Amino acid sequence: MENVKQVLREMKLDNWTAALLTGAACGAGALVLLVQKVCRHQEVKDKIQRARNRRADSLQRAEQAVLQYKKSHPGTDADLILAMSLSELTNNLQEGLLSPEDVFYSYMEKTLDVNKDLNCCTGILLESFDQLKTVAPKKESLLYGVPVSIKENYAYKNHDSTCGVIVNLDQPAQKDSVIVEVLKRQGAIPFVKTNLPQALLNYDCGNPMYGQTVNPHNLQKTSGGSSGGEGALIGGGGSVLGFGSDAGGSIRIPASFCGICGLKPTAGRLSTVGLSPIYRGQKSVSSSPGPMARDVDSLALGMQALLCDHMFSLDPTVPPVPFNMQVCPLQIKPKCFQRDNAPGCVL
Repeated sequence: MENVKQVLREMKLDNWTAALLTGAACGAGALVLLVQKVCRHQEVKDKIQRARNRRADSLQRAEQAVLQYKKSHPGTDADLILAMSLSELTNNLQEGLLSPEDVFYSYMEKTLDVNKDLNCCTGILLESFDQLKTVAPKKESLLYGVPVSIKENYAYKNHDSTCGVIVNLDQPAQKDSVIVEVLKRQGAIPFVKTNLPQALLNYDCGNPMYGQTVNPHNLQKTSGGSSGGEGALIGGGGSVLGFGSDAGGSIRIPASFCGICGLKPTAGRLSTVGLSPIYRGQKSVSSSPGPMARDVDSLALGMQALLCDHMFSLDPTVPPVPFNMQVCPLQIKPKCFQRDNAPGCVL
């Protein structure tokens, strides 16, 4: 009995609960079950708190990095950068009229601001700050210097992919998903993971760990699901290109709710290696990863970047069929970015 009381004291239970459990000591078996249940409950609470602490820490560290960059680069025109389409952004980056640093910190600042109202992020990928320093030197890479957002169920090394389910917490991925790897090889910088509903299969967007994501155009409305964090972030201006997943509308519904564009490619067109499903062995209605953005041209450019030799070599199950530019030509209408010492846009 004294051992039981000691366990209860170490668990720091309130007096009423401790008294209730102590009084039940006459039934030793029932008491053991109660103690086990309380321990499991406490373990779950601890796991959730650790996840929330990791998110808060990443947001705080990203905010500090943004403030430092703004102090050292006061002339960055973030509003102009955020107003550009993906095609305009990539052209200016490849021509050297914009630096990847200016673009990255402009979107990071906007993401942090948007998240305060919408609760759309599950965490900043702090590794992106290091990747920024070593971003692919080949400016001809289709997404050179472009910050991109990814849904929480995309594997990113050393980060959880929970699908909104508590049991999947504290199980960080051992390596990046194929899509994340291809994005990096194309010069993109994955910088944030976005929220989703518990178990994915929901037209809303909320879970016990990270809470509820709301609509960027009406904070009383939902952003949709299951790629609701992506829809909210892009609709709020915090990302120029994101990637979700869709089985029965999980890209298309939040795209519609948040006033953006989304594409569910044919199942098997893009690699699903490293995308965490909630149900194993699902065959009849296959899920598919896909791009989300503010306009259709950006979706096309995102698909063109993914459908490359990198993906076909990393995942041999993907048919090696490249993007067909004749079927869907990109309508590029570049916006000039004038620097003080530059002659102007040369596109």
